[in-house]
Amino acid sequence: MSVTYTLEAIGDLVRLREFIEIKNPQAAQRIAKDIIKGIKQLKSFPLMGVEVEEAPDPEMIRDLIIGNYIARYLVHSNDLHILRIWHHKEQRL
Repeated sequence: MSVTYTLEAIGDLVRLREFIEIKNPQAAQRIAKDIIKGIKQLKSFPLMGVEVEEAPDPEMIRDLIIGNYIARYLVHSNDLHILRIWHHKEQRL
């Protein structure tokens, strides 16, 4: 199972880290590592995320909850595509 990140997801990680880093650089680094570690678990358990009911195919689009963060991803054959990442208090994309 391979994991790829969309440009939007990469931008989300950068944005979240920069936002947190202003007040707490150590927390920014830790949170970024936690998010990436959580996403890596999807290689072994690709369906562990919650189905996104409003998606055209809820079984393929899922949300992985990692602490206060959500990673939305697409399961396709042997590939996982990380679509977006955001804090749970942000408006869902």
